Amino acid sequence: MSDSTSRDDIRIAVDAMGGDLAPQAPVHGAVWAAREFGCPVVLVGQEAAIRHALSEVEDVPAELIEICDAPEFIEMDEPAAAAFKKKKGSSIRVAFNLVKEGKVHGVVSAGNSGAIMTGAALVLGRTVGVDRPAIAGVFPSLSGPIVVIDVGANVNCKPRHLFQFAIMGDIYARSVLHIENPQVGLLSIGEESSKGNELVKHVHELLRNTNLNFIGNVEGRDIFSGKAQVIICDGFVGNVCLKLTEGLGQVFKIMLVEEAKKEWMSRLGFFFARGVNGAGIVCHGSSPAKAIKNAVRAAREVVQNRVNEHLARGLARFSQEEMSSQPEKGEGVS
Repeated sequence: MSDSTSRDDIRIAVDAMGGDLAPQAPVHGAVWAAREFGCPVVLVGQEAAIRHALSEVEDVPAELIEICDAPEFIEMDEPAAAAFKKKKGSSIRVAFNLVKEGKVHGVVSAGNSGAIMTGAALVLGRTVGVDRPAIAGVFPSLSGPIVVIDVGANVNCKPRHLFQFAIMGDIYARSVLHIENPQVGLLSIGEESSKGNELVKHVHELLRNTNLNFIGNVEGRDIFSGKAQVIICDGFVGNVCLKLTEGLGQVFKIMLVEEAKKEWMSRLGFFFARGVNGAGIVCHGSSPAKAIKNAVRAAREVVQNRVNEHLARGLARFSQEEMSSQPEKGEGVS
């Protein structure tokens, strides 16, 4: 985005067919975002389904809502790469084409995450210096929001991939969460540098020799303490952390509801504990309208703060010589 592009000019495409609650949740969430943030939104998907979902919403800001027909959509359980290449009229593919054509600035989808990652890579291409796109999750902590990256895009990683995740997480924390000099931690089974598998040990050495505010290894219990504002791991470990957090949250919610039936003070605690639905551009498959609304806001922040430009510059600061100053003894380790 050029410096002349104002916040009001930022347009976000929302995949209306993506997710378990589509099209109602994406459409309702997009309308909510348009109404609350004044954000122009393009709803991408089967036009008839979108119009029906729109008819269920009151006070639709018609001047901020546009529909882009996409006759196909990718099911949540379809093989991502094959489905994306086969279904050229899918809502995810059409949405990314709109970005490539300069008609929108970003995409929000709660659909097949593999297809979303495939679409971003194939249609838009990768940022120079990034071998693999990663999914960053924003988690709550005692000291505020933190970034955990990767939470599901890359199961088998090499040291340089986690090295790049650290740079991406640092830049996201600075640009979107507005955290100055975020502390970066490497998720492991112990704080000592000698703990962890070969991949983690080698990444620790790589990060120790950078200008990042690297504090060393952190453990699973440190995620919610806020000990680090950016936590690095491969997608396998990160996704387990994400799903564990979701399950724990659901259990706590049920327990709090039961307690809320007993005492007035417990009921008050429940409303405070419900928290805020945070979302990235890649949303959870069961995201409700509120999560979609927040995802649109996050997408605008990413565009407004030119995160990709910062990322390219950040990666450029670390030369290939610095990254390869030590042999990748962790190559092939997953």
